[in-house]
Amino acid sequence: MRRHLHLFVTAARFDLLEHARNRFAMVLVALFIPSWISLAYAVIPSRPVAFRLRATGQLLAPAGNQITQITGAINAVTLITGFMMFAVTFNGGRFDRRLAMAGYPRIHLVMAKTTSLALASGTIAAYATAVTCTAWSPREPVQLAAALFWGAMTYGALGVVFGSLLRREVEGMFALVMTSLVDVGLQSPLASGGTGSAAVQFLPTYGTMQAATAAGFTHAPLSGDLAVQIGWFTGAALLGLLVFHRRTKDALATRSPFRPPWRSRRRQPARPARSASTPR
Repeated sequence: MRRHLHLFVTAARFDLLEHARNRFAMVLVALFIPSWISLAYAVIPSRPVAFRLRATGQLLAPAGNQITQITGAINAVTLITGFMMFAVTFNGGRFDRRLAMAGYPRIHLVMAKTTSLALASGTIAAYATAVTCTAWSPREPVQLAAALFWGAMTYGALGVVFGSLLRREVEGMFALVMTSLVDVGLQSPLASGGTGSAAVQFLPTYGTMQAATAAGFTHAPLSGDLAVQIGWFTGAALLGLLVFHRRTKDALATRSPFRPPWRSRRRQPARPARSASTPR
């Protein structure tokens, strides 16, 4: 038991150190989240925006800058978490393969990545919620933080998938940005007025958007929509686990089989015996 705990702690420490070395991500967390949320509140007009919340069917009319803050917080949290997990997966892929080839248990590597993702998502979601609460008071701030947390977890798992499948960093960044733009853009009440299309239910942050919007302007607990978001995270995590298993399995398959040292020695060819008639 102590050995397994030591292996897990070691792998988690490596992942957290890799996150800490990503200075660009740290700058995004410290500056981009408050800047984007504050600009949304200051620039967008405060006139009411009427839309119908799909999860409850309730007609809402919140201030435009407040609903923009919620959608902006979802967009920022998911993008930053996805970028962090993509970077640590893309840059640490060779290191993970070497650990697997050296015999490091893969279950400990997966648990370490999940732990680092949960810590990063929780910190970023709490930070975004606190910044939002400085401008106005959401009705259910705990539910808002939970919705942002599971949205960040989902995009973090997608970042692991993109980091494992794509070959260049620009491809991964483009995939994350476009996925988030399409995802949040189609659901934004400010842009669509609360679309009635059933297709939005299949978007990655549908549960987060519904739960976060309800948390901001109602007292309705939307545990079902949070469960939908948890389902999205589970699916993305299983896909990332499958890709990670395939990569490390390939690494283990390419490892040369162990041979005893006495069999690896090449036999020296026997020297021909000297002829007795050979002059010295």
